[in-house]
Amino acid sequence: MQRRTRLQRELSLLAAEPPPGISCWHSGHGAGELRAQILGGADTPYEKGIFNLEIIVPERYPFEPPKIRFLTPIYHPNIDSAGRICLDVLKLPPKGAWRPSLSISTLLSSIQLLMAEPNPDDPLMADIAPEPLEEKSTQGERSPSSESSGQKRKGSNISRKEKKSCPDS
Repeated sequence: MQRRTRLQRELSLLAAEPPPGISCWHSGHGAGELRAQILGGADTPYEKGIFNLEIIVPERYPFEPPKIRFLTPIYHPNIDSAGRICLDVLKLPPKGAWRPSLSISTLLSSIQLLMAEPNPDDPLMADIAPEPLEEKSTQGERSPSSESSGQKRKGSNISRKEKKSCPDS
């Protein structure tokens, strides 16, 4: 009962006052199944992109964090090929930083921020973790390494070594 009431309140607030570039709604499959869209931020490799996410809200919500994953493929060091996200607020303590006071809106905003500011110290995709740092250091200059990483983003068959340390989902 608490989950349903809390979700209704959060979704009403998200509909009335959504964070910029974020939307969320019931998927229609079940009470705890949501979908969300995040628009790629300006001046990021994801600019003008539309990213769909799946949110599964557990029965114990808000005492347990929702499981969120990208449905849209994304080339990012903290998101693996299955769409799982390495972000501390998506995990329970002691490994994570989830608190019942956090909301789905806050989580989606945190994911949007992670897209703009990857965390290379905790990568899921170890082989691409240094790339965003290289891109930032060139500040708009196109070097051969940044051009090849741009081609990788657009390609569909990318060979990736996955580091499985972050998601518990």
